[in-house]
Amino acid sequence: MGLVMFLADNAPRKGRDVVQLLLFVLPAMLLLAAGMIWPALSTMWQSVTSKAGEFVGLDNFVTIFTDPTGQVVLRNTLLWVVFVPLISTVVGLAYALFIDRAKGERILKSLVFMPMAISFVGASIIWGFMYTYRSEGFPQIGLLNQILVWLGMSPYQFVETPPWNTFFLLVVMAWIQTGFAMVVLSAAIKGVPAEIVEAAELDGASAWERFLHVTLPWIRGSLVVVVTTITISTLKVFDIVRTMTGGQYNTSVVANEMYTRAFRLGQPEIGAALAVVLFILVLPIVIYNIRVLRQHKETH
Repeated sequence: MGLVMFLADNAPRKGRDVVQLLLFVLPAMLLLAAGMIWPALSTMWQSVTSKAGEFVGLDNFVTIFTDPTGQVVLRNTLLWVVFVPLISTVVGLAYALFIDRAKGERILKSLVFMPMAISFVGASIIWGFMYTYRSEGFPQIGLLNQILVWLGMSPYQFVETPPWNTFFLLVVMAWIQTGFAMVVLSAAIKGVPAEIVEAAELDGASAWERFLHVTLPWIRGSLVVVVTTITISTLKVFDIVRTMTGGQYNTSVVANEMYTRAFRLGQPEIGAALAVVLFILVLPIVIYNIRVLRQHKETH
C-alpha cells in the first residue's frame, strides 16, 4: 500500500488522475478478473465442449433438456422457484400486518426471524427429524409421523415419496426465508404515512381496501426486493437437498445436479452447462430487480 501511495503521489502531473485511478482500482480489477470473470468464461467454454475438450456446441444443453433426469431437475427447480418465494412472502407479509404494533410484537417477530440464524444444513437436520419415518408398528421418532399415528393413520415417507417429497423439502427453505420477508415488509409497512391511511379510512375504505390500494402500492419496492432475493436464493439452493436426500427420490435441483454431475459422476461438461443454465435463470431476475428499484426511487 505504501508503494502504491508513493507511485500515486509522484506520478507526472499530466495524467496524474488517470495514473492514480489505475493504481488504486487495478488490484481490485485483477482480483475480480481472477476470481469471477475468468472462472465464468471458463465455465461457459466448458459447457460447449466435450469431456475431452472438443467443441460440441449446444449438445450438453440438449442433453440436459432431453434427459429424463434433467427434466425432473428442471421441474423441481421450477417448483422451488414458484412456491418458496410465494409461501415466504405471503406468510411474512400476513405476519407483519397482523402483529404490527401488537402487544409483544418484538417477541413474536423474534420467533419468526429465529430460523434465519440457523444454517441451511442445521435446518435440514431439524426438519429431517420432523420427517423421520419408521415402519408401521415401530415407535415413531419423527414428530409428523407420530402425529399421524395418534390420529389413527399410517406413517408416511415424507422424504422418500415423489413427487410430494419436493414440497416437503421446499417447506424447509420457506420456513427459513419467512423471517427475512417479515422483517423487510414490516419495516416497509411502518413507513407508510399515517395520514394517507387515515384519509382512506375517512373516505370509507375497508381494511382490505386500505391494504390493497394504499399499503400494497407503497411497499411495492420492498416486495420486489423480498421476492427477487428469495427467488435467487432458491435458484441456487443446494444444502437442503444435499443434506436431506442427496438428490435421490427425484428431489434433485439444478445446483445439486451440477455438483453431482461435475464431481460425483465425472461429467464436468454437463455440470458446466447446468451452471450456465442457472446463470441464465438468475440474470433476468437481477435485471428486473434493478429496474423496479430505480423506478421506485424516482417515484419516491
